[in-house]
Amino acid sequence: MSIDLALIIAGILIAVVLIFVIKDIVKIVINSILGLVILFCVNYFNLMGYVGRPDIEYTPVNLILCALGGIPGTLIVIIMQLLENPVG
Repeated sequence: MSIDLALIIAGILIAVVLIFVIKDIVKIVINSILGLVILFCVNYFNLMGYVGRPDIEYTPVNLILCALGGIPGTLIVIIMQLLENPVG
């Protein structure tokens, strides 16, 4: 009887932990996708040309930084390009 109760409690705890982990993973994936979309939009609409800078190249370093860093990573790439010190 007590083993059944312990298994039910363990199952509930595992379910709660998985729910929190999946929510965090979804947030990370959305942030990564938004970072890459922002990088694409900056190049597509030639926004760097308005401040007299060339487009940001799609190098592996830039793409990885935007994918792993998300929106803040993309902002770092844009700021470094504006300061004439490209990342990749």
